[in-house]
Amino acid sequence: MEADLQRRIQRYGWDKAVVYYQEFWQTQLWPAQEWLLKTAAVKPGEKILDIACGTGLLSFPLAAATGETGSVVATDISEKMIAFAQEAAEKKNTRNIRFERMDGEELDFPDDSFDLVICSLGLMYMPFPGKSIAEMFRVLKPGGRMLSLIWGERKECGWAEIFPIVESRVSSEVCPLFFQMGMHGIMELHMKNAGFVESVVKRKNIFLHYDSAEDACGAAFAGGPVAMAYSRFTDEMKKSAQQEYIESISGYRAGNGYDIPGGFVLGIGYKTWNLLPG
Repeated sequence: MEADLQRRIQRYGWDKAVVYYQEFWQTQLWPAQEWLLKTAAVKPGEKILDIACGTGLLSFPLAAATGETGSVVATDISEKMIAFAQEAAEKKNTRNIRFERMDGEELDFPDDSFDLVICSLGLMYMPFPGKSIAEMFRVLKPGGRMLSLIWGERKECGWAEIFPIVESRVSSEVCPLFFQMGMHGIMELHMKNAGFVESVVKRKNIFLHYDSAEDACGAAFAGGPVAMAYSRFTDEMKKSAQQEYIESISGYRAGNGYDIPGGFVLGIGYKTWNLLPG
């Protein structure tokens, strides 16, 4: 797919998803994001960049961890995601964080600006994820570290049928290589090519719990990467697509709800040697 088209799809698609993303993904994604946060081991006073921040699900815990002496800059390609997060910051009176709309492949910051760069579930949507990882390396200070969380391989993600279900109804051109980054060896290769001289990749399986079929569909269709395509569905198409999706996750039924498996990959890279434990 042409890169500029992919960026536009992501920008305006996430504009449509913003409220539903906050509602249907905050609790479900927290175990994976908490894993990232604990691994990052944020220190008070650190300068942090949070790329593809969405509604700030991870930005606010990062700001709390670095404290008043530190700061967080959080960026996203979606203008409405940034507006939502900025409004939340004002309501929370969080003073050590600011939100900016920015392309993750072209970071508007000087070299050696941050102690820590985070990208949580953003790389899969970028036309050239390797370019974004190289940008993360560039803006890190010497001794700084990068952590990037992505979805794992397709077979590890129980909700993956959402893509063919949508594509069978409209041409969405959404995330044609969504699961490629999660394949074994791909994250390692991108970090090496970006210049990270010491890195490690960890994998973890986490269940995403939804209390009802309605919540599971809300996350998959209105609150996720297919939101723009879904907005073009007729009511009849929505009904049939939701029914097909529920059938695809029927094996994960848990009482009245669903526990849907999700594979996650966490890449950790350092800009200098001998910083990884062991």
